Amino acid sequence: MSAAVNATTSGQVRVVTGGASGIGAACARKFAQDGGGLVAVVDRDFARAQAVANEIGGRAYALDVGDERAVEACAETIERECGPVDVLVNSAGIIQVPVRPHDLPMQRWDDIVRVDQRGTYVACTAFARAMIARGRGSIVNIASIAGMRSMPLHAYAPAKAAVVSMTACLAAEWGPAGVRVNAVSPGYTLTPALQDAIDRGERDVSNLSNNAALKRLVTPDEIAAVVAFLASDAASAMTGVNVPVDCGWLAATPWNTYGGLREANG
Repeated sequence: MSAAVNATTSGQVRVVTGGASGIGAACARKFAQDGGGLVAVVDRDFARAQAVANEIGGRAYALDVGDERAVEACAETIERECGPVDVLVNSAGIIQVPVRPHDLPMQRWDDIVRVDQRGTYVACTAFARAMIARGRGSIVNIASIAGMRSMPLHAYAPAKAAVVSMTACLAAEWGPAGVRVNAVSPGYTLTPALQDAIDRGERDVSNLSNNAALKRLVTPDEIAAVVAFLASDAASAMTGVNVPVDCGWLAATPWNTYGGLREANG
């Protein structure tokens, strides 16, 4: 019996975009660990998506979320091959070097907005159509604390702010149809992309961790745990919310005005 048939008879179908690495891969692994269905790993890097899918017993699909027609086709293919999609996690995204706006090429700005903002919206609408028709479904969008504060990320931060806003808008729009839409805003999370930026000297790991109340970075698994909760029936009364998972960065940074956080034993 195929994996697709098993999924439709024994559990949920959960789709993770950007599932080939970082937070997306952690979400895919968490869903597989929790069991009860099939995980579709969706990413524009098909080889890496296939590797994650093979590891967790899921299925891999190649997709650039910035391509509207491709997203629509992918949603239809997954519904046909895997069964009704119960959960969508929108984790596909690209990060930005913190340069001045007049030094940020518009092509790079367009790429970030196309994937991080537009891609999230397109995926939401493509997969929600069947969810609305069935009267059930859960969507979790990966936003960012960058969308909640002023930062020198003049494409990434506004794009993520838009993800927070669209999450609330779509939750109100689709709530009467039984579809929940929530967001998770990770803080500085030690993904391969962030590690590469650290290795290139574009991020100072001590600055990232010391400005958080818990004095450390977030792990992808910690983000995945919150995503899995929001996607589950345990969060059945939650929709339209944005949950920061940031080791207390949002809480701690205003303290810099007063000289910074106090020492633990001070």
